[in-house]
Amino acid sequence: MHTLTLSLALPTALLALTCSFASQAEQADMTFFITSQGSGQGANFGGLAGADAHCQKLAGAAGAGQRTWRAYLSTSASDGTAAVNARDRIGPGPWQNAKGVVIAQTVAQLHGDNQLNKDTALDEQGAPIKGRGDTPNMHDILTGSQADGTAFAAGEDHTCGNWTSSGEGAAQVGHHDRMGLRDDAPSRSWNSSHPSRGCSDEALKGTGGAGLLYCFAAD
Repeated sequence: MHTLTLSLALPTALLALTCSFASQAEQADMTFFITSQGSGQGANFGGLAGADAHCQKLAGAAGAGQRTWRAYLSTSASDGTAAVNARDRIGPGPWQNAKGVVIAQTVAQLHGDNQLNKDTALDEQGAPIKGRGDTPNMHDILTGSQADGTAFAAGEDHTCGNWTSSGEGAAQVGHHDRMGLRDDAPSRSWNSSHPSRGCSDEALKGTGGAGLLYCFAAD
């Protein structure tokens, strides 16, 4: 009886181990994900460097830390410092999720006819992000960007103080599930749907967000 039980258990264990290795291999090849968690301080990541470090940390925990990761965020011109465009920070592509599905081959395709949606915009572990119709809705992803991936003109804050505020200000967000209250382009935009109500965790939750980021391998 013990021999039979062991013989039945071994194939199951080997299958689980094989699936685990396959999953780790896919994640090692991952070049795009949505963060599974925010900063814990709303839209305050300590600036672009802190947001990049957040992406890098989560990628490393998922087995993809050998790449250089960048947060898809724009910043506004401020105090003599030029604006930064999210599209210029993320490398040339192509980018694929933790399951090996390519969401875009190039920067141009990413900002045009890409394959980014609720089924493909996964977190670093390959898990889906809750969207419109789920509880809670978390489809607002921080970008601070216009639809073409560039920063907004100076004078109006769409970046929560260039990602340093957890109180005053607002941040432009996109909908990873390409769904909104209306059937129009902004509601379907993955990177530029609407501004948030504020920069705190509570304000971000108020419009359907959790302070999450898009992360891209830039190398």
